[in-house]
Amino acid sequence: MSHLLHIDASIQGDRSVSRRLSARAAALWQAAHPGGTVIYRDFGHDPLPHLDAKGGLARMVPPDQHTPEQAESWALTERLVEEVKQADTVLLGLPLYNFGVPSTVKAWVDHLIAGGLSFDHATGAPLLGEREFIVIATRGGGYGPGTPKEGWNHAELWLPHGLSMTGLHPRFISAELTLAPVDPRMAELIPLAEKSLAAAEEEIDRLWTPVSSRA
Repeated sequence: MSHLLHIDASIQGDRSVSRRLSARAAALWQAAHPGGTVIYRDFGHDPLPHLDAKGGLARMVPPDQHTPEQAESWALTERLVEEVKQADTVLLGLPLYNFGVPSTVKAWVDHLIAGGLSFDHATGAPLLGEREFIVIATRGGGYGPGTPKEGWNHAELWLPHGLSMTGLHPRFISAELTLAPVDPRMAELIPLAEKSLAAAEEEIDRLWTPVSSRA
C-alpha cells in the first residue's frame, strides 16, 4: 500500500499559496493511489520543538545515557524519521520567510539528522533515499536572474544541503510573486505572478496519473 507524508509549514492559513498548492498535489496523489494512506503534519499550527540545551544533545549521547529530556527529544526524532521511512512520497509545502525556510522546517530537518536512524553512523551512508520528495516552494517576491534580490532565496539553496546526509533529494515546484495580487506596490507584476502560479499548477498536475486516466 502506498503512503504519503504531507507537511505544511505556512502560518498564513487560508491565504497561503503553498497550502493551496500542496493540497492540490495531495489530492492528485490520492487519486493516483486509491487505498493509499496519508500522514499530515501542520507545522504552522503544531510546530516541532527546536533542539535546545536540555534535549538537543540526545543525538550525541548513547541512548542508555539519555536524561529524561534527551530521551523525550530522541523519541520524537525516531517518530519523525519513521514517518519518512514509511512514506513512498514526502510532500512539503515550503513558503519563503525572511529569505530562508520557516524555522519549523529547520527544526524538522534538525530532527531528521540522526546517526543510526537517517544515516549510518559508521559509513555515513544515507538511509532515507529511494523515495519521492516533492517540495512546493512559494515566495512573495521574485529572486531570479536579473532581479534586485537575485540569489536571496536561500530556502531552495539550503534544503538539499540540509538533508544531504539522509539521502532525501527534493524536487522543487515553485510559484513566485505570490504577493503581487495583494500588495499594491506589486500590481504591475500580477501577470507574471499568474503565469508563475499556472506553471506550478500544471507541473503539479503532471506528477501522478489518476487511476481513471490509465489505460
